Amino acid sequence: MDQFWADAVFLHWRIDAGAVARYMPPGVVPDEVDGSSWVGLIGFRMIGAGLGKGLPVPYFGFFTEINVRLYSRGPDGTRGVVFVTLDASRLAVVLAARAGGIPYVWSRCSPSTRGNGGRREYGYDVVRYGRQAASRFAVRPDQGATAADTLSLELTARFGLHSTFGRRTLYIPNTHTPWPVRPATLTELDDGLLAAAGIQVEGPPESVLFSPGVQTQFGRPRVVHRS
Repeated sequence: MDQFWADAVFLHWRIDAGAVARYMPPGVVPDEVDGSSWVGLIGFRMIGAGLGKGLPVPYFGFFTEINVRLYSRGPDGTRGVVFVTLDASRLAVVLAARAGGIPYVWSRCSPSTRGNGGRREYGYDVVRYGRQAASRFAVRPDQGATAADTLSLELTARFGLHSTFGRRTLYIPNTHTPWPVRPATLTELDDGLLAAAGIQVEGPPESVLFSPGVQTQFGRPRVVHRS
């Protein structure tokens, strides 16, 4: 499945590995970067999602997604992410993904971009139907800088996800070039998605990043653990 992830905003907080171990699929443990586990609040625009290298699926291949994710290490040492929730604005996509064991939530999601030039801000708004939870966040990227430090690269350069389907833990590879990542300044944050997922953080995110996007392709899942 090919797709382009555009205008990605990455907010990350340190979190104790013991606090997130219960979210890991069987056989998978929390990964640690720079001495701790991390939880991420990530927003981006999905563009041109389609099966294989064929044409994008009209309408359904274009939507906004906001996800809460953790970092994982499989029994074979493979590093990935575990999605706690993924909010998306396309009901058909949500239903199809949930049938495959991916925890999508149907929400009103939209990008919020304002300003021009070096003052341009990128953000996302999400409200779950029934107003179960909501989030609003925005950043101002430093357009003249590159985030090339180890922490930024290890939090963004994840090439697959761990998920559960039936009694099996799967690793689903995702191929893409390294994110072109820029440091950013947080300009707005009013989040309820982390708390709704049962994850508590304190203060502002330690890592704030932005990327204009990458082209990606998901590969065939492989079983890494059987319960």
